[in-house]
Parts: sequence; structure tokens; C-alpha cells
Amino acid sequence: MSVEERRQIEPVSYAEPEVAPLPAEDRSKAFTRGILEVLQALAIAVLISVGLNLFVVQVTEVRQRSMENTLFSSDRVLVSKVDYRVHAPTPGDIIVFKPPIETNIPYVKRVIGLPGDVIDLRDGRVVVNGRELNEPYAIGLTTPRGGQIRFPFTVPAGNLFVLGDNRPVSGDSREWGSVPEENIIGKVILKFWPLNEARFFDW
Repeated sequence: MSVEERRQIEPVSYAEPEVAPLPAEDRSKAFTRGILEVLQALAIAVLISVGLNLFVVQVTEVRQRSMENTLFSSDRVLVSKVDYRVHAPTPGDIIVFKPPIETNIPYVKRVIGLPGDVIDLRDGRVVVNGRELNEPYAIGLTTPRGGQIRFPFTVPAGNLFVLGDNRPVSGDSREWGSVPEENIIGKVILKFWPLNEARFFDW
């Protein structure tokens, strides 16, 4: 066999070219650039999160028993901040708001009356504009509370009348009156915690 024939049969191996390591200064620059990219990504994520929390949705923890058995203390809900920019609140909505009393805790209640509605309490039942409400979600009798609120009560313009579902323990519009619409933080659209009790609300 000729030399030329052997060359055609025998495999030819090629050595990998050696790559010179980066100088220490270049390695330092690459590391710094990587750190800056990570920090930039984190900053963008934080800005998006803050923007969503301020203008779109926020997570709220229920801290009272006043909405049992719809919502329980320590439940976590997702609150939409855009719904009421599109349409007005409607009776039955569950809202988060700053109550017109001295407290730093946002309240969660159900909308019962709109501006101009006449609210009355008769024999433990709620009557709106002369019609008794059907409230399968309510626990206990809805009785008047001490305070300045007298019934029948006409909801002022730009305000809402709200009640908790657990009527015997709820501090609500029966005590401190109606809620200015500018106090509304948003509408509860989802209960997501505990996970096994997650549910959407009408929206």
C-alpha cells in the first residue's frame, strides 16, 4: 500500500488550539458587567411590581372576622384597582377601603347602597329603596348600632353604604356612616389563600 493510500485510510487528528486565559483586568470587567446586568434586571422587576401595586392590582390580607363566611381572617385576596375607573361600584361588590375612622387598617366590606339609595333596617333585615334584600351570604340579624346613624338612611352623593357579611360582629356603615368613593382602594376579585379555598368573585 502506498503512502498516499495510507493517508486516505488513517484518521487525521487535529489538536484543539489553546485559548489564552483572559487577563485579570478583563475577568474583573466581565464580572462587574454581569453584576450590573443582574441589578438592572432586578430594578426593572421592582419597578414593574411597584407599578402594578400602585395602579393595577394589590394583595391584601383580611384582618377581621366581619366578612365570615365569605372571607376569614388571614385570608389573602387580590384587589383590582382598575375596575372602578371603568365602571361604578355595584351592590354586592366586595371592596377594600380606608374607613372614615381613625385606623391604619384597610377594611373589607360588601357594597349595599349606592349614592341616593335609602337604607332601612326592619326586623333584622336590610331594605333598600323599599325592597328587602335577599342576602344568602349574610350571617345573623342586621340590627342598628350605637352612633350617629339613624334609619332610614339616605346615602350621600359620592358615597357608598357598606356592611360586613357577619352582621353581629361587623363594624360598618351602621356605626360610622357611608364611605366616600375616594376612600376605595379597589374591588376584591380573587381569594387565593388558602390555596384549597381559592375562588374568583364576580367581576
